Amino acid sequence: MPAIVGVAQVITLGSSSVFHIGDVYKIMPFSNAKTFSGAGSFNTGESLRLHNNVSSTNTNDPDVYDQGIALNA
Repeated sequence: MPAIVGVAQVITLGSSSVFHIGDVYKIMPFSNAKTFSGAGSFNTGESLRLHNNVSSTNTNDPDVYDQGIALNA
């Protein structure tokens, strides 16, 4: 279904970003990344109190590929 889009102002896009407006058949990434972080890593704000007495981050990843991007050109 066609879409009518008004003004869109894009300030910045990262190197692996996707900017999508309207209809699309296929969106294919050109890069991928994996982030490991422990408990409370991405908290933001003032006066945070975190109590992570026993915490561990499992970084064992036995599968080699999570998302294949070999044919995305």
